Amino acid sequence: MDFFSRFFINRPIFAAVLSIVIFVAGAIAIPLLPISEYPDVVPPTVVVQATYPGANPKVIAETVSSPLEEQINGVENMMYMKSVAGSDGVLQMTITFAPGTDPNKAQVDVQNRVSQALSRLPSEVVSLGVTTQKQSPAFLTLITLISDGKYDPLYLRNYANIRVKDQLARIPGVGQIRMFGGGDYAMRVWLGPDKIASRGMTAGDVVRAIQEQNIQVSAGQLGAEPIKGGNDFLIAINAQGRLRTAEEFGDIVLKTGSNGEVVRLSDVARIELGASDYTLRGQLDHYNTSIIGVFQAPGANALVTRDAVIAKMDELASQFPPGVSYRSDYDATIFVRESIAAVIHTLFEAIALVVLVVILFRWSCWW
Repeated sequence: MDFFSRFFINRPIFAAVLSIVIFVAGAIAIPLLPISEYPDVVPPTVVVQATYPGANPKVIAETVSSPLEEQINGVENMMYMKSVAGSDGVLQMTITFAPGTDPNKAQVDVQNRVSQALSRLPSEVVSLGVTTQKQSPAFLTLITLISDGKYDPLYLRNYANIRVKDQLARIPGVGQIRMFGGGDYAMRVWLGPDKIASRGMTAGDVVRAIQEQNIQVSAGQLGAEPIKGGNDFLIAINAQGRLRTAEEFGDIVLKTGSNGEVVRLSDVARIELGASDYTLRGQLDHYNTSIIGVFQAPGANALVTRDAVIAKMDELASQFPPGVSYRSDYDATIFVRESIAAVIHTLFEAIALVVLVVILFRWSCWW
């Protein structure tokens, strides 16, 4: 038996105290370890999202996805890329980079490639914007707004967009917020093909008239320099800008005749304030709902972020309209919490086994 073994066997109290000190030091150090000490096993991802209203997945793939993929392909440290085009006109491209890549640099590199492809994209896509964000490709949690029947999904969606979305987006660790179910408030114009054709117009004529007469313009100032004789007052002129109600849209002039005839939008179309999109619906327990998808930012602590989101929702719930509540039935951190619990359980089992082995070893040495 070597010197060290005999030394600790002959001094059992010293060996026990030393073991306790090492154990306490380790227990204190575990919660103080910074997150950077753990290996980053999830490769960083950058998500590019574009919207082409009214387009089907085939059209999106040919006119939007293909130009973007040609430009983004080969970006530095890229591993692979996946594109998904939905029937709602939304394209989502997920670019996955090699582990250890700086997410900020990856986002900038992808954004530069996207800028090079903008000239090849349809004008409708460019006008709505092509976003580039670093985020986790999977949901961290889903928040569902539920009404007892008093409010429809359109109201819930817009309430969440105004009162909830920005609050959650400011939480540290949240990468992106996406809304599902219902749609944003929009003025819906349902054209009558026969009525338009009988007046010698096309759908393009109607669209141009709406764009020209539903616009925010600067009306100028009254009494601004240079003016003859000068003026003691400077008055800003306010003119009606964007239209607000269905009646105001109905008064849009589409065509005038030589004898003073006027064709208005209400003469050839049905106008109503509805949802901007009807392709996706959210349901929970047979109730129509609005769903808020929360994505985790790269490098963020999933458990801390999820707890912060739920705490913020509990705070906002106190201000919900009567009859509105929320649930979080999908939670990606459940597996993480169970895994941590299993690790802790295994750790205590290992400690018990080590203590048992040491006691049996010392017992055998004494005898």
